[in-house]
Amino acid sequence: MKIIKRDGHIVDYSPEKIEIAIKKANNEVQEEDRVSDTQIKNIIKHIESLKKKRMLVEDIQDIIEVRLMSLNKFALAKEYITYRYTRELVRKSNTTDLSIKELIDGESDYWNTENSNKNAKVVTTQRDYIAGITSTDITRRFLLPEDVVKAHDDGIIHFHDMDYFAQNALHNCDLINLEDMLQNGTNINGVMIEKPHRFLTAMTIATQLITAVNSSQYGGATVTLTHLAPFVRESYNRFLDKYKKRKFTKADCEKYAKEDLKKEITDGVQTFQYQINSMTTTNGQAPFLSVCLYLGETEEYKEELAMIIEEVLKQRTMGMKNEKGVYITPAFPKLLYVLEEDNIHKDSKYYYLTELAAKCTAKRMVPDYISEKKMKELKIDKNGNGNCFPCMGCRSFLTPYVDEKGNPKYYGRFNQGVVTINLVDAALSSDKDMDLFWKLMDERLELCHRALQARHKRLSKVTSDVAPILWQHGALARLGKGETIHELLHNGYSTISLGYAGLYECVKYMTGHSHTDGGKGKEFALEVMRKLNEMCNKWKEAENIDYSVYGTPIESTTYKFAKCLKDRFGVIKGITDRDYITNSYHVPVFEEIDAFTKLKLESEFQELSPGGAISYIETPNLTNNLDAVMEVIKFIYDNIMYAELNTKSDYCQACGYEGEIMLDETLEWYCPECGNRDHDKLNVARRTCGYIGTNFWNKGRTQEIKERVIHIDNKDADL
Repeated sequence: MKIIKRDGHIVDYSPEKIEIAIKKANNEVQEEDRVSDTQIKNIIKHIESLKKKRMLVEDIQDIIEVRLMSLNKFALAKEYITYRYTRELVRKSNTTDLSIKELIDGESDYWNTENSNKNAKVVTTQRDYIAGITSTDITRRFLLPEDVVKAHDDGIIHFHDMDYFAQNALHNCDLINLEDMLQNGTNINGVMIEKPHRFLTAMTIATQLITAVNSSQYGGATVTLTHLAPFVRESYNRFLDKYKKRKFTKADCEKYAKEDLKKEITDGVQTFQYQINSMTTTNGQAPFLSVCLYLGETEEYKEELAMIIEEVLKQRTMGMKNEKGVYITPAFPKLLYVLEEDNIHKDSKYYYLTELAAKCTAKRMVPDYISEKKMKELKIDKNGNGNCFPCMGCRSFLTPYVDEKGNPKYYGRFNQGVVTINLVDAALSSDKDMDLFWKLMDERLELCHRALQARHKRLSKVTSDVAPILWQHGALARLGKGETIHELLHNGYSTISLGYAGLYECVKYMTGHSHTDGGKGKEFALEVMRKLNEMCNKWKEAENIDYSVYGTPIESTTYKFAKCLKDRFGVIKGITDRDYITNSYHVPVFEEIDAFTKLKLESEFQELSPGGAISYIETPNLTNNLDAVMEVIKFIYDNIMYAELNTKSDYCQACGYEGEIMLDETLEWYCPECGNRDHDKLNVARRTCGYIGTNFWNKGRTQEIKERVIHIDNKDADL
């Protein structure tokens, strides 16, 4: 007889194991409650008399419990059940122990490449991972329904950030209300932080606030430079007063004050950049931060804002020094540059800023671009007004919200969490039967819905005390001590995200066409997207929770999904024959398509991904072709809400080579100049999902990076 274990492995039947298990339970009860050796042998004989070729280990255990109770050994049966349950916990705990040991020993490729912005060798990162492993274990065993956990394990869905779920206080990402905290004062660790009175101080405090906020949630966060602009004027007035007191002429007072202000802005931006990249949150990494550069957010302080934006772009273009003292591309903060009438045309007042942005993008891969024009067409609030605002982190977008005074509100809002459906699995499970595909979609979307409800319910128990910086001191709210955050989870104030992945492979399998073909493939792709939105709207209507469709940035999960698909369906050419699947609605990285066609096509899918979307084009080194960059930027303004250019800017510490570090056929990184393959001596920056990654990637993502085709040819200067 063969025994089928819980993990699916098949082993030989062993009566000795049954005897040992019952005797262990025997030792835990009184003499009169025990079974004799003969009775144990009779139980074993009964199991063998069934003459089964195969039995599940759980079925054998069930038989033992029934036989013990038939002998009136109820105390023993209870002890055996307890023993069985304890073994279950130990077995799962051992998996947790093994994960922790592999992490600490540095033996696991998974942990070493789990996040391209985390170094798993560093103790602060290890501490976060160990806590995450424990949280995942608790979440799997106690907090989520079994069918959700199984679907997650099978790659049918992905329950994001399970490693933070055990702490019900944590949410996904947000737009930090720096204005409230800086203007009205705040509190960090019981220390009052009063309103600063100069720009340099404001920038220093801002980095401390950002780090504190990032330590109280697990996703990306965004701040806007607009909230810092008033302090530029305060600094200028202070300098002006200083020279007035020295009896300088009015002209000299203004001249010297402007000179001092210029230096203060330089120092303030430098302080901000250094501190954001050198500080470590409780997640064991620099804050996952995006910074918004949007002139249209203010009229009163627009000139001051322009000064900050200019300095940010100049310093970011320069880069940051690595350990060799060479300027390289830093991962953070991500910059979000908003294109508008004031900066997009050659005769626009702030066109010079867009030219600086183009230079920075060519050299350092940021900023990314938001079109005010296109966003206002898509983000319409209940008053019928178009809205423009930054994403939270790399791509998660809020839905428009109007406060009780009728004013749009963005900063101080957040996302509750994400669950992603694997569209490829739904397609393959249907075996190209359209009716079955839509039936499976309904079932799996409802599974995602229940998983999202679990996220919402965890947060609904939270009071403001669990993260005072967020809920009491202005980052997201000004609630009183002990006050619930429940109201902030409803009425559209925050969002919760239904993610999706693999639209291309789903469409390709079901129709035989890419969604780029403009016909059957595209039509089906849009139908799938409309289905996702239909379900979110249905849930929102029923629960008053802002469910929103989200183009998931699956970093390590792209590899996990690909492996699960191969395990479940085998290798299917063009569908499961790679170690990754395509992110969200994107054109697959290997498909030949020009930049403008790609951006135009994907703009239609951004409209159907209101909870989060980002598009990109892959480029060669464009530092000597800024005209090409400017043409792309202008195209973005007129055609797509949010897009980025993926340029190349690497460095080899062994030989000093600056250019593109390459990948060989075995997916190993190497310097094309000297052949160096030591990761510790290579500075490689690549767009991973929305953020730039600089700590290398897992096998699936690395293959995806290698297969990215160029969407714009450097020799086409005039495009």
